[in-house]
Amino acid sequence: MEGFKKFLMQGNVVELAVAVVIGTAFTAIVAAFTEAIINPLLAQAFSADDLAGATVGIFKIGLLIAAIINFLVIAAVVYFVLVLPMAKLKERQDRRRGVSPEEPAETDVDVLQDIRELLRAQQAPGAAPGSPRG
Repeated sequence: MEGFKKFLMQGNVVELAVAVVIGTAFTAIVAAFTEAIINPLLAQAFSADDLAGATVGIFKIGLLIAAIINFLVIAAVVYFVLVLPMAKLKERQDRRRGVSPEEPAETDVDVLQDIRELLRAQQAPGAAPGSPRG
């Protein structure tokens, strides 16, 4: 029981739970926006009473179209309301602090190439094969 309590109290589990709750509430808001504003606009544009009720033969294609539009609206709102402003804010804060964008991290290939060059330098013609290394 103690291990389970410790697991639940870890920061990442609590943060994940909060993110799920907020995400669910945010999805409800965006879904309501889509249903109240976007769907009626699209219904007028396509001369349809209800986009979600549109069918092609026996297929309820309107449900798919509504779900795709809902996804695109959610993605756009998340990007333009959350991601983009946070990136701009972080960029301004970094500029204020004098922090420059980080150089790309050294890759495994770069490290291996450096090791190869060091080995070549150690085995240069001036160095004896069995000589001690410094």
